[in-house]
Amino acid sequence: MATAFVPQKQDRARDAQFKTALHGKNSTSKTGFVAAISKNADAQKAAVAEYFKHWDNKRPSTETEDDKKTRLEEYATLTKHYYNLVTDFYEYGWGTSFHFSRFYKGEAFRQSIVRHEHYLALKMGLTAGMKVLDVGCGVGGPAQEICRFTDCNITGLNNNDYQVERANHYANSLGLADKLNFVKGDFMQMDFEPETFDAVYAIEATVHAPVLDGVYGQIYKVLKPGGTFGVYEWVMTDKYDESIPLHREVCYGIEIGDGIPKMYKTEVAEQALKNVGFEIVHQEDLAARNDDIPWYYPLSPEFKYCRSIGDLVTIFRTSWLGRQVTMKAVGLLEKLHLAPAGSQKVTEALEEAAVNLVLGAKLGLFTPMMLFIAKKPL
Repeated sequence: MATAFVPQKQDRARDAQFKTALHGKNSTSKTGFVAAISKNADAQKAAVAEYFKHWDNKRPSTETEDDKKTRLEEYATLTKHYYNLVTDFYEYGWGTSFHFSRFYKGEAFRQSIVRHEHYLALKMGLTAGMKVLDVGCGVGGPAQEICRFTDCNITGLNNNDYQVERANHYANSLGLADKLNFVKGDFMQMDFEPETFDAVYAIEATVHAPVLDGVYGQIYKVLKPGGTFGVYEWVMTDKYDESIPLHREVCYGIEIGDGIPKMYKTEVAEQALKNVGFEIVHQEDLAARNDDIPWYYPLSPEFKYCRSIGDLVTIFRTSWLGRQVTMKAVGLLEKLHLAPAGSQKVTEALEEAAVNLVLGAKLGLFTPMMLFIAKKPL
């Protein structure tokens, strides 16, 4: 039976006001590092406090059951403020597609990211004219590529006002506004009518759900009978054992640095899909293919895989050395009052995530690309 869960109460007027307070009325005029250090100081302070109250002075050995429960209950606020704090850093380091990918030899970073998106569309059978939902759409990078690749019509759902505004801005600037539309909403309580979409996908986004049955159930509801759901899910693998301190430290580092209320194992995701009524037609951990180039290489100092000047710039930013430079630069700007207070704390959390993502991968405990293709029965 699906897990019962009460979604967090929404206040969209307050969220919109906070977005304006944090980024200003024209939040698309700046991007990347400049945007990250240009936020309103008071609003940034509030976002930092709201997010880090779930993590400050807590570690796996000291956190309580109440701490864990609160993160689940306040999942929407936690995730929303996480992206208020990190979106600009993501765009600065990674681009507009906030996800990992597999790499082939000789393949540039951007090419790999796009191929990963196209592969999901291919496995789902997306075609021209289909009405598709992107759950947790970020700033719209994957939707842009999948729309161009398949000529389908995509609605992106996101609970962060800043990302929604940026996604619509990019769609307009690329001439895709007639095919792409991004809206505000909580994927645990969707506003769409039942059986609205021909297909639904999520790329490394539903990991922010407090319980997977909840978000998968909402996806099932808005999907037409016979429709397809495709997801790249972040999960802990079958090797993960929460009773082992190192394993829990790795998982906790991923949670704190990536805005995740709770990471779940593969078996939980698989069972959640079945609980809500899906039939799984394909299931594979793409990270387990033993590729010559590991999916996490952008986070590690392995510049030998770079294939262009653009790759060198991107991989430097995302590598350990590049992250140290960013942290120190942000810290200096913060001391000089040229960046809002709390900015360095955000980069430190991102660093904790990066270290544990790599360690989790090397230990075989974590994958960011557990692929599920599921069908809603006719």
